[in-house]
Amino acid sequence: MQQARDILKQAELLYSSEQVQAALRNVAQQINAKLADKHPLVLSVMGGAVVFSGQLLPLLDFPLDFDYVHVSRYGDARHGGAMQWKVEPRENVRGRVVLLLDDILDEGHTLSVLRERVLELGADKCYSAVFADKQRGRKKPISADFVGMEVPNRFVFGYGMDIEGAWRNLPAIYAVKE
Repeated sequence: MQQARDILKQAELLYSSEQVQAALRNVAQQINAKLADKHPLVLSVMGGAVVFSGQLLPLLDFPLDFDYVHVSRYGDARHGGAMQWKVEPRENVRGRVVLLLDDILDEGHTLSVLRERVLELGADKCYSAVFADKQRGRKKPISADFVGMEVPNRFVFGYGMDIEGAWRNLPAIYAVKE
């Protein structure tokens, strides 16, 4: 617990909770404009997207179905590893428009694999929305259709993104000091 507090104490605030909420409203408007007549199946990527999903869903003004998937490449580490499926997409994606929600598009591997799997299971169309898109300076295997905000190529946490398992619950976004 003290280690987590020390990490936050030494971190740099990148985006305030007000900036985060403004970005959330903006991405909701984009999704509303594109998917209002689609009755999509929304799949939240646990656990990172729980905050983003929970705050985004009430801002969407169209009927939708909701489910989740659980895949991880990080665990409590700071670097991505092998893909670990905990809950795969179910057959309920067949013939549907699917919207994947994730906290961050970092290297793009997780979202790319999820999109491929949803399409393999027979989804008609697969969109993706991420709250944060990390500007890594190199090409990613996938781009999100809807992005809340861009973040620098640093280790960021807060608003669903964790650091060593902690601080997903912060309303703002922080970065580890360089």
